[in-house]
Amino acid sequence: MSVSQSNLLDQVLDYANRANPYPIYAKMRENPIQRQADGRYVVSSYELVKSLVNDPRMSVDMRKSNEPTIRVEQEEPGFVFQDPPRHDWLRHQVISRFTPELISSLRPRLEEIVKGLLDAQRGQNQIDIVDNFAYPLPVTAICELLGVPREDEAQFHIWSTMIIKGSNLGRDKDAVKEAQQGRDLLNNYMGRLIDTIQQQPRPGLLSAMIHDNTIEKRMNRTELVTTATLLLIAGHETTVNLITNSTLTLLRHPEAFERLRRHPAIIANMIEEVLRYEPPVQFTMRNALTDLSIKGVKIPQGSIVMLMNAAANRDPAHFKEPDRFDPERPAIEHFSFGGGIHYCVGAPLARLEADIALTALARRLKNPRLVQDPPPYRESPTLRGPRHLLVSFERIED
Repeated sequence: MSVSQSNLLDQVLDYANRANPYPIYAKMRENPIQRQADGRYVVSSYELVKSLVNDPRMSVDMRKSNEPTIRVEQEEPGFVFQDPPRHDWLRHQVISRFTPELISSLRPRLEEIVKGLLDAQRGQNQIDIVDNFAYPLPVTAICELLGVPREDEAQFHIWSTMIIKGSNLGRDKDAVKEAQQGRDLLNNYMGRLIDTIQQQPRPGLLSAMIHDNTIEKRMNRTELVTTATLLLIAGHETTVNLITNSTLTLLRHPEAFERLRRHPAIIANMIEEVLRYEPPVQFTMRNALTDLSIKGVKIPQGSIVMLMNAAANRDPAHFKEPDRFDPERPAIEHFSFGGGIHYCVGAPLARLEADIALTALARRLKNPRLVQDPPPYRESPTLRGPRHLLVSFERIED
């Protein structure tokens, strides 16, 4: 694949390159901080991404950007799109309840869900990993965890898809408008649900946040709505990609799939390597809170800075043979869950779900094979993963 020096970000965003953007990322790293024609800055080396993800001069709040097409004009964005001190307080409200003990306690229920999904495929010789497995697992889990009715999934799936479709960096105005409509519809749904839970407490994190009187100040209704919406979307969309990308990678490396079947204890390191090698979130955005200079490149205040996490994850200056999938790779320090104060709150749950899902697939699918490679991918360049992943097999074992 030949990649020119110019318009590299445009090429990453081009759907034609969705199946394999990594040659473009390699070209980016030749000049690891580049100004694009639209005035944005692309950062692609491990060193620079690590530095900027922890830099207080970088904001995640797009309302502070100088690009009107990408600013989200809403009263209260989710906490991952806010800076300190608001970010810190709102994040604390979540992580004070989203504890390691809670995540660990979910294992039996997650195993039950996975077993049911695979049992439902008995008698078949082909499965769509996305529709029949990787999507229903995390969406069921996050609904039960939050206390959102699972039967409402058909509604919020449409709205979530609208929101994600708009994650095209603000370049498609129609998609941006559609994304805002999706946010409004999902926020309205969450508002009604929160009102119901306010009157009738139920199991789940939403009810716990609404009715907890042990903290000095509870979240107000707007904060509850945006936090619930964020957790619902983030709680399943990226995990779908993690499970699907992992399955695709393992089936492309059948010796690794067989190793997992025989030695399931290797799953933890294998997941970290997939996260590095095929991250479910390819890049994130910041904007400069002040004029600054990075490696001699001047970045004006308000400019968008793209942190190309997927490019940094394959930087040969940090990883040996970065384009090789190595489940036994030591010290896998990747950026697939972000970093710094904005490190993904849901990372432990995503890892647990992937652990249970992949271990079960390796144990129960007899002689699995990819039906199509590469598979069709989702439209989003940010949340990159197959839209469908058809896998054939002889049978599903007990």
